Amino acid sequence: EDKWGRLSHLTLLLPHGFEGQGPEHCSARLERFLLLTAEDNLQVTQPTTPAQYFHLLRQQVKRRWSKPLVVLTPKSLLRHAACVSPLSDFTSGTFKKILPDERKEPSRTDRVLMCSGKIYYELAEKREALKAQNVAIMRVEQFYPLSASTLVGSLDSYAAGTDLVWIQDEPTNMGGWQFMKMRFGDALM
Repeated sequence: EDKWGRLSHLTLLLPHGFEGQGPEHCSARLERFLLLTAEDNLQVTQPTTPAQYFHLLRQQVKRRWSKPLVVLTPKSLLRHAACVSPLSDFTSGTFKKILPDERKEPSRTDRVLMCSGKIYYELAEKREALKAQNVAIMRVEQFYPLSASTLVGSLDSYAAGTDLVWIQDEPTNMGGWQFMKMRFGDALM
């Protein structure tokens, strides 16, 4: 970009997750791509719905500002029964960097779980099984670039002092935890 003054529409669709490990297994390492980010040089995303995936790819093709796009896609979401989007989500809307909780009563929330990827569906199932209506689950769909104002703005509907916890299916030294902790500090537990 600096040398030739050209933007890149390169898109990497990378499998992510520990499903089906074996000799043919391939898994992208989120933390390695996050270590490469600086000065808005990459977009690192992990969409959790088909509509988000559609809008992300459409945005990459249509907009004038473009940087290489890294899309981490867990293979299990291809056949997960809850990973669906209504047709209206495809025909209207745009890609959202953060998806808020789908519950209608944020005032009853005393804990917000932030996550990304397929772990959302596991958390939602567990919340439903336990009938834990005091827990909200918020999805980070784009890790980079992500501003503090976008992240804080997504938490505005919750009362001050609400517990905020990062959840991931990878070990602590992998995934997005260290990146989020480094960028957003002690606001995350």
